[in-house]
Amino acid sequence: MKSLMPLDAIERRIYLIRGHKVMLSPDLAALYGVEPRTLIQAVKRNRERFPPDFMFQLTLQEARASRSQIVILNEGKPEEAGPTRGGNIKYSPYAFTEQGVSMLSSVLRSRRAVQVNIAIMRAFVRLREMVSAHKDMAVKLAELERKLENHDEHIQSLFEAIRQLMEPPEKPRRQIGFKP
Repeated sequence: MKSLMPLDAIERRIYLIRGHKVMLSPDLAALYGVEPRTLIQAVKRNRERFPPDFMFQLTLQEARASRSQIVILNEGKPEEAGPTRGGNIKYSPYAFTEQGVSMLSSVLRSRRAVQVNIAIMRAFVRLREMVSAHKDMAVKLAELERKLENHDEHIQSLFEAIRQLMEPPEKPRRQIGFKP
């Protein structure tokens, strides 16, 4: 099954808000090929499927901040503008966590919704793998730094010993042996 959209295009629509990786309702609506209000109506009709850890509505400040973040990310790419099209924010968008996006497939029952959900789930998994790889690298880097700190101390002591050996003695040494 061919994905409707490349994974990197989906990954650019995943934001970190309130400590959660989320996708915003206008972006999801564009991916699913529906109007944002249609998406939100379907969610509201099935509210029991979307607890607060699956979906939450952004505050006005968060909406403005995400809007400016999106504008910066999509500079020069108007086709990917998402919720930034138009001038003002008419309503605060909803943010869907990975579980919330997964639940959307049970609410939106079109063939396209299933294909888009598969692509989105792959994008979330890929991001998780990248974060995991970065954590592994961070641990290894910390170990290397710790080792280098010890090496720096040892190298410094070697340089001090070499400098001491290179310095001439403070007073001339008395010659040993017979004097004629």
